[in-house]
Amino acid sequence: MQKRKEFLLAISFVAILLFSAAHARAQDADLVRHFDYDQKAPLRIKQVGVQHRQHATVYDIAYASPKGGVVPAYLVVPKGRGPFAAVIWGHWCWQNSSMRNRKEFLDEAVALAQTGLVSLLTDHPISRPGYVQIKDPLDERNATEFLQQVVDMRRGVDLLTARRDVDSKRIGYVGHSCNAAVGALLSGLDHRFKAFVLMAGSMSDEISQNTKDFQEFRQKMGPEKVDAFIAKYNYLDQGKFVSHASPAFVFLQYGSRETFLNADRARQYAAIVSDPKELKIYDAEHALNAEARRDRIHFLIEQLNLKPLSDAIIASIPKLYQPPNP
Repeated sequence: MQKRKEFLLAISFVAILLFSAAHARAQDADLVRHFDYDQKAPLRIKQVGVQHRQHATVYDIAYASPKGGVVPAYLVVPKGRGPFAAVIWGHWCWQNSSMRNRKEFLDEAVALAQTGLVSLLTDHPISRPGYVQIKDPLDERNATEFLQQVVDMRRGVDLLTARRDVDSKRIGYVGHSCNAAVGALLSGLDHRFKAFVLMAGSMSDEISQNTKDFQEFRQKMGPEKVDAFIAKYNYLDQGKFVSHASPAFVFLQYGSRETFLNADRARQYAAIVSDPKELKIYDAEHALNAEARRDRIHFLIEQLNLKPLSDAIIASIPKLYQPPNP
């Protein structure tokens, strides 16, 4: 139990350290410029493999990251011509999960293909070949990898909108845990998204820094070091972005059986999110549950004007297993 708490705190501390208490608005050029990239650069899409499913085709692809290297991804395309809505999916970062990669939402994306949805599921930098685990929470790679993931997801929108079968006015984002924080920043940065589902992730460094746990961590690591790290990367303050997500609709999902990202903190996070928004708290751990999946799918169907999906198909999607903290 203690190890699990420490693991959750470690995830939260990384998110906290990444996002400073900057007081500029999300639309301020000094913040936004850090996420600039060349939208006209070639995507350099490479197809690695393909699977033909009953209702969709799953392409194993990679595309160029503006920050170097490539982004491994699945592209799930429904049968038919479209135009289709589209969603970019960001997996969780549970340390010893076999689904700590683009596979987490693959079954969900394949099921949703029946509603007329194209899905792009990417690997976070921590899940890409050659990744070396970072042990020091003050290692600057924690910040640069987060920045890269934000930019790579924006590049994913470029990939989707370049397709003739995608309706650029119906694009959504689903992010879990670490990628919920990415989505929170994206929501106020890139207004090509119509709707966001942010699952069990940090939404505000200012709220998180007020906790006893963070203050203890700050003393343990050294206040000067922690404060200097935060000041250097103040442009990654996701709380200042999610407060400007409008007109996109933000659906927040949290579990009540969490230590750090608990129901009380979820309500505090929700208070800073711009309208329209919805918060729902489930009797669940960090992995959330089948009820959350059902609500998430219904939300996407409504917001992106998709075809309905039967309760039986939704119930058949495998649940996400949460391994014990190592």
